[in-house]
Amino acid sequence: MTLPPNVYDAEPIPESAMDEVRRLLNSGDLFRYTSEGAPVALLEQEFADLLGSRYALAVSSCSAALFLSLKALDLKAGDRVLIPAFTFAAVPSSIVHAECVPVLCECGDNYRIDMDDFAAKLPSVKAVMISHMRGHTSDMDAIVALCETAGVPVIEDAAHSLGTTWHGRKIGTIGKVGCFSFQSYKLINAGEGGIMVSDDAEVIAKAVIMSGAYEHNWKKHPVLQTAFARWQNELPLYNLRLNNLSAAVIRPQLPELARRVRDGRRNHDHLAARLDRSPWLNVPAKLAPEERAPDSIQFNTVGMNSEETLAFAKAAERRGVKVQVFGSTPDNARAFWNWKFLGSAPDLPKTRAMLMKACDVRLPARLTLEECDVIGEILTAAATEVMGEARAYGT
Repeated sequence: MTLPPNVYDAEPIPESAMDEVRRLLNSGDLFRYTSEGAPVALLEQEFADLLGSRYALAVSSCSAALFLSLKALDLKAGDRVLIPAFTFAAVPSSIVHAECVPVLCECGDNYRIDMDDFAAKLPSVKAVMISHMRGHTSDMDAIVALCETAGVPVIEDAAHSLGTTWHGRKIGTIGKVGCFSFQSYKLINAGEGGIMVSDDAEVIAKAVIMSGAYEHNWKKHPVLQTAFARWQNELPLYNLRLNNLSAAVIRPQLPELARRVRDGRRNHDHLAARLDRSPWLNVPAKLAPEERAPDSIQFNTVGMNSEETLAFAKAAERRGVKVQVFGSTPDNARAFWNWKFLGSAPDLPKTRAMLMKACDVRLPARLTLEECDVIGEILTAAATEVMGEARAYGT
């Protein structure tokens, strides 16, 4: 029997990062503002160039970037922020951190925002935070058009979407601000870390100061100095900076991104075709303008009730492939009813039904097609085992 691949280990960090880390350790120069040409400053310029944005600000996490985006857009305590109900708990948490109120809208079986529910709730909010959850892009044409008409800014949570494009435009550059993650399971891995991009100098200037550019450290950022001068000492300092060691780990991986996107898309589409041949499994199709950069795969069970879906996940795990069913565990951070910090869970029957059958499997870009075939064989065999047994007993 062929053993399933390890889907949790990340790719090795390039050797050039090791050299830079050793240099930094020898110098002790770990704070981003102690020298010109610091790794964090270089990362910001390189990332902005990669995305085609005017400005970038590296921070401690994507959650920090989301929080700073809300503060820089002048959201006030009690303002409502619209988000998809299918997202990670860190997204509504960043809104709560900014003293705002998350408003959840429905998502469909294809994991994307239900545009009717979105349009109905938009008049009640001051901002929209689009979470491209697991790299699935909602209808950004419709979202941007509605938000522009309503005068509501769009923040993109692109934690899972570095390298994804919409009509050829890079995800994270469509809204007013785009926020990305460098956490270990992302295509660029620093263990932790995040970055935000924007073409709006005023927004970035405020975010820079609030991130912890105290006194005159803001002068080391290439943003309009008049904007900085307006906001110095007017805004709180939240100290959410990235350090030079993290930037040194990230920078050598940026040239690897195109290859990782290419290989990740190849792996995803190869496995999706295999799963779609099973009568019990379905991978929702991408939207036409979207070119994804996946490092995992999501699929729905078909014709299975909740017990059968759980039995399928257990059968796959016995064979060596871990399947997460988003709605099946009491502590899953992606099921909105588990976000007790928001109070009573809203009534979102479409999203709830989707999460009870939506499955998630890690699929790193470093895997070979042969390893993807092993995963596909295990998943389809597990589905056949469960549904075959169910049919045999007439249930």
